[in-house]
Amino acid sequence: MARRRRGEVERGSCTALVTGAAKGIGRCYADRLASLGYDIVAVDVDAAVEQAAAEISRCYGVRCTSRICDMARLDAAEDLFAWTCGEGIAVDVLVNNAGIFSFLDVLSTPVERIRRIVLLHDMTTTTMCRLYGEEMARRGGGRILNMSSYSIWMPFPGLSLYSASKAYLKSFSVAFSKEVRERGVSVTAVCPAGIATDLYGLPPRWQKIGLRLGILSSADSCARRGLRAMWKGRRCVVPDWWFRLFIPICQCMPRPLLGWLRRYTMKFQK
Repeated sequence: MARRRRGEVERGSCTALVTGAAKGIGRCYADRLASLGYDIVAVDVDAAVEQAAAEISRCYGVRCTSRICDMARLDAAEDLFAWTCGEGIAVDVLVNNAGIFSFLDVLSTPVERIRRIVLLHDMTTTTMCRLYGEEMARRGGGRILNMSSYSIWMPFPGLSLYSASKAYLKSFSVAFSKEVRERGVSVTAVCPAGIATDLYGLPPRWQKIGLRLGILSSADSCARRGLRAMWKGRRCVVPDWWFRLFIPICQCMPRPLLGWLRRYTMKFQK
């Protein structure tokens, strides 16, 4: 009898819900969970999630249900939870991956954009954890993975809104994991550094260069390491070990260097 991979289940016996699943890291999470036998609920604001769901079903032989939903709304988590309950879907693994990147001074950021980022990263994710976490605890167990960011150790000009919203997510996940562990629910915060996806607006050419230089990691590598940490029950993980070495440097960066970085990066703000 073949040995099962970590996290592998009998095909179709469990369900994973992934937000931001149309492409990038979210698509890689969905692919990897489907390969382990999980039925998938793929959620995204992009209608491309329907095609992604069809491809996942065809490739892995699991049921993949798509749901077009803007998670940056006040009632998004409640609406999605009510829909899954109405469909009779019991979520065993929840991956809160949907995110909005922002590299722009707060005073230059439209108020609506600020509202959407904080809603998506903090309010929606917290509510998702509350609703699905309670269901998991009632059934005796489950796993939650929340995507934070390496930028929480980089409170640089232009990243203030993004890094602060992700810092909340990491802090919440670690504390929440201690509350629900006795009820069989694990919570993991993943804090990746640069990933070669379209999130940052980098052209494909620069993404390839970043991958070759080791400055960027692939989306699949991030998903693989994030899931491995989740299966192990870790509360927080930085996927690539070498980036952990730079955390003290990021936190103690001299003011003159910060000033130079600000002047240099102002042209990239948008």
